[in-house]
Amino acid sequence: MPPYSRATTRSLLLVAGLIALLWLAGTPSGVLGKADAVGYAICHRIEARSFHVHDRPLPLCARCTGIYLGVMAGLAVFAGSGRLRAGRLPPVRVLAVLVPLGATYAIDGLNSYLTLFEFYSPPYEPRNSLRLVTGLAFGLAMIALALPVFNATVWRMPGRGATIRSLRELAALLAILGLVAAGVMVRVPALLLFFGLVSAAGVVVMFVLVGGVLFVTLTRRENAAERWRDLAAPALAGLAFALALIGLIDAVRYALTGTWDGFNLWG
Repeated sequence: MPPYSRATTRSLLLVAGLIALLWLAGTPSGVLGKADAVGYAICHRIEARSFHVHDRPLPLCARCTGIYLGVMAGLAVFAGSGRLRAGRLPPVRVLAVLVPLGATYAIDGLNSYLTLFEFYSPPYEPRNSLRLVTGLAFGLAMIALALPVFNATVWRMPGRGATIRSLRELAALLAILGLVAAGVMVRVPALLLFFGLVSAAGVVVMFVLVGGVLFVTLTRRENAAERWRDLAAPALAGLAFALALIGLIDAVRYALTGTWDGFNLWG
C-alpha cells in the first residue's frame, strides 16, 4: 500500500491549520494561556492539588503534570536511544514491574478522591508530591505501551526491539523520572514553568498519537509508512484530531462554567 498522496497531505495541512487558528483565537492569550486551555480539556485543575509559580497554578494538576511529564521523558529517552520506531511491548519481566508501578496512580488517585467525602478516613494523607510521583510512573507506562501500538500500526517495518528491553533500562528510566520529580519539587519558578509547558505539550502528543492511529485505520493504510516523511499525513490528521477534541471539550466546559479557572474543591 503506497503512502498518502501529496494532495491528501496538503488537504490535511489546510484542515489542521484552520482548526489550529480557530483554537488559538478562542483560547486565553499567551503561551501559558494556551497551555491552560490544553489542561482545561483533560484536568480538573483544582488549585489546591496543583503546583504554583508564585500565585499561579500550573496548566495541569500535580497528578496530570506527572503523567504527561512521564510521557515526554519516556519519549525523549526512546528518541535518544533510537527507539522511536520500537514495535514491541516491553518483555514480561519489565511489564511485571512497570504495570504495578503505573497502577499506583489509581490507588493514590482513589485515596485522594475519597478524601473529598467526610465519611472517609484515609490510610495516609494525600500530597501533591505523591500525586506527581504516581503520575510520572503512570505516564511512563502509558507511553511505553502506546508507542509500540502506534508503530505497529503505521510502519511497514516497525522496529524489532521494545521500548524498554530490560529491568536495568527500566531502573535507569525510573532514575530519570526521579530527577524530573526533584526538579518539580524544588519549586524554582523557571523550572516549574518549563515543566508545566512540557506537560501540556505531552497532552497534545498523546492525542496526536491516538488521532494518527485512528486516521490510518479508518483510511486502511496500516503498515504503509517506510520513511519518516510518510508520517506527514497521519501526523497532521492526528494534530487536527487533537486540537479539535481539545477545543470541543474546552467549549463545552466553558459554556457550562463560564470561566477558564479550575474547579473549586469546596463547592
